[in-house]
Amino acid sequence: MGATLSGDPAGRYRELSHWLSTLDEPLTPRPALPGDADADVVIVGAGYTGLWTAYHLARAEPALRIIVLEKEIAGYGASGRNGGWCSALFPTSLTGLARRHGRDAAIAMQRALHETVREVGRVVAAEGIDCDWADGGTVTLARTGPQLARARAAVDEARAFGFGAEHLALLDTGEATARCAAEGVRGGTYTPHCAAVHPAKLVRGLARAVERLGVTIHERTPVTAIRAGSAVTVAGTVRAPVVVRATEGYTPALPGQRRTVAPVYSLMVATEPLPAETWARIGLAQRETFSDHRHVIIYGQRTADGRLAFGGRGAPYHFGSRVSPGYDREPRVFAALRRTLGELFPVLGPDVPVTHTWGGPLGVARDWAASVGFDRASGLAWAGGYVGDGVGSSNLAGRTLADLIRGERTELTTLPWVNHRSRRWEPEPLRWLAVNTALRVMTTADTTEMRTNRPSRRAKTLSRLLGN
Repeated sequence: MGATLSGDPAGRYRELSHWLSTLDEPLTPRPALPGDADADVVIVGAGYTGLWTAYHLARAEPALRIIVLEKEIAGYGASGRNGGWCSALFPTSLTGLARRHGRDAAIAMQRALHETVREVGRVVAAEGIDCDWADGGTVTLARTGPQLARARAAVDEARAFGFGAEHLALLDTGEATARCAAEGVRGGTYTPHCAAVHPAKLVRGLARAVERLGVTIHERTPVTAIRAGSAVTVAGTVRAPVVVRATEGYTPALPGQRRTVAPVYSLMVATEPLPAETWARIGLAQRETFSDHRHVIIYGQRTADGRLAFGGRGAPYHFGSRVSPGYDREPRVFAALRRTLGELFPVLGPDVPVTHTWGGPLGVARDWAASVGFDRASGLAWAGGYVGDGVGSSNLAGRTLADLIRGERTELTTLPWVNHRSRRWEPEPLRWLAVNTALRVMTTADTTEMRTNRPSRRAKTLSRLLGN
């Protein structure tokens, strides 16, 4: 899903992200839906969620007639623009999950996410998807006293739920710096449950894999409405007893879905390929993904071709949940990301050029809780609200949807996010005020903590209100 591009679409798609620009394949759209059609399952959205759902359904039931509808091309949205972390991260903390669903459910969810990273790696190898997969884990740095306290709290929480150092380890200054030699590191955490990937290679390879299984993908086919028993497009209607909504940050454009998720933008920059001596000073020798324990999320990876790809939140939420290609580029945010890179790694300095800048929307549910579900009575299914953690969890969603749709009761279908219903976002202007106020509070808190080395009470209060 997304805003339709004019002119030469194949060329314009490459401009959407560094990842899409470096694909060694044509981005010519697949044929659009030629008219009315019938299917057993119709999936709206050819990103990770839609394609993983199609993949696992087709593997389990090869006779199913599955059609995937995409407004642009496979990987147009977040799946082709994200930070390339296939992680076990989830937007709701273990404590938050336990509060809502119980301790055992929270532990089961985290274990399923751990296994999901391995499952994606297995499929990548089995399907021959060359996506620069690197099992380097994630190092999350602590560069202030409050950040170090949050690192310790994260480890304490993991231990309280039975997850040992093999899942999340507390690092001292030397251990953290050995992995990622950022400026002013005091410690941090490390988890092996993450792989760095080239996200556009992953989503495009997955699209080819589902086609080999007999799934039909129609691109440049905007869906105008999702109803029980059908997906309505500008070219015709696909009738199917099961309709899957897999539209993430573009969901508010669908009738009746304006307040389901808030599309929040995350932006990225990428440097030119860096020389070996620069990487020797930065680290990330195992291609660890990296972040730190600040409030406003930052994230980065060392790409297979030696660039530093780095992103973060900070772009404003746009009134009315509007999504537009013009919002993908915020010069103020790009400049802030470049400054943050220089603060983290002075070796980069102002002279190392940024060669790519890009961004896009992700989906945030009102309670910050990702969900997956299927209403058998209506045949309507959905998954999303990943808050930027969807590279891995979308695979878990796809496997879970495949089980739900087929009527199988499995360990996946009993996980706590199944059939969870988040309440709707407030109407405008309350939605605009709430999201942007939260962003300002977190940004101010990070600035204050770096200056004073003291925690922000307002940020802590906001975190509690968000259920984490």
